[in-house]
Amino acid sequence: MDPGNDTGISEFLLMRFSEKPELQPLIFGLFLSMYLITVFGNLLLILVVSSDSHLHTPMYFFLTNLSFADICFTSTTVPKMLWNIQTQSKVITYDGCISQMYFFTLFAGLDLFLLTLMAYDRFVAICHPLHYMVIMNPRLCGLLVLVSWILSVLHSLLHTSMVLRLSFCTEVEIPHFFCELNQMIELACSDTFLNNMVIYFAAMLLAGGPFLGILYSYCKIVSSVLGISSAQGKYKSFSTCASHLSVVSLFYCTSLGVYLSSAVTQSSHASAVASVMYTVVTPMLNPFIYSLRNRDIKEALVRFSGMAALKGTIILELKKCPRLQGPMPEPNVEIL
Repeated sequence: MDPGNDTGISEFLLMRFSEKPELQPLIFGLFLSMYLITVFGNLLLILVVSSDSHLHTPMYFFLTNLSFADICFTSTTVPKMLWNIQTQSKVITYDGCISQMYFFTLFAGLDLFLLTLMAYDRFVAICHPLHYMVIMNPRLCGLLVLVSWILSVLHSLLHTSMVLRLSFCTEVEIPHFFCELNQMIELACSDTFLNNMVIYFAAMLLAGGPFLGILYSYCKIVSSVLGISSAQGKYKSFSTCASHLSVVSLFYCTSLGVYLSSAVTQSSHASAVASVMYTVVTPMLNPFIYSLRNRDIKEALVRFSGMAALKGTIILELKKCPRLQGPMPEPNVEIL
């Protein structure tokens, strides 16, 4: 069938990592494992920070928001891919594809903004330590996260509305494992010049802007740390930034690697495999990076596991003693 213009298209077809039936269980198990690790790892980080009063600081407030965004970011793509593998299908509805593209763009942008806010938090903590609690007050932190959400929603809504005006051909196989914005535009039969211009302009503002903000913050941090006389002071200052710098490097390097490799190789399969790095692997590694390289998180995890073990012991003791399961009787006190 020759490709033709079809404005009433109802579904798309997603690409598989492999067409070999014997590899499908292996791929399913691999992605299911990574998805569960991502969800439970980030949920544990959120619970630990929320339950420990020592971690109720701006840095960990931004970290919990990043963990939540990572869970949502991965959940926009992996569950549908797992469902398609399990049902041996490649179909995604038009509405499902548009929704997937919208939420993927939203949470990808939110990740960028939150990483920028965390860099700003480290900049204030190291370069202006005496005014840190005054500058990074709860009202400002909440406002910064709210603005990040609003900008991410508007950015994603802009791209989605631009895609909705396009008409698509009858050749509707997306050369990717999810509905990615660029791939959707390439499938369109109508003029996409305006869409491409909006993508490039938004990328310069919403990807280049945060990157320059992070770069500026760390230039100031390095300059400030080099001015510290003691080696111990330098190490302590740099150690507070190590986890965040690792996450930023992982996110930006994998994202740039995906788009540079796709531009060089022109292979949709290679691009899809590379996309796994920043859509699945990076959100999975974030909680491990922050827990393994952060002493405060390690101590909070120990306290959290101790509290959980204590609650479990109390529940077991209550089950062994039926008299203790009901409400305690009120003491019979006579007022003389």
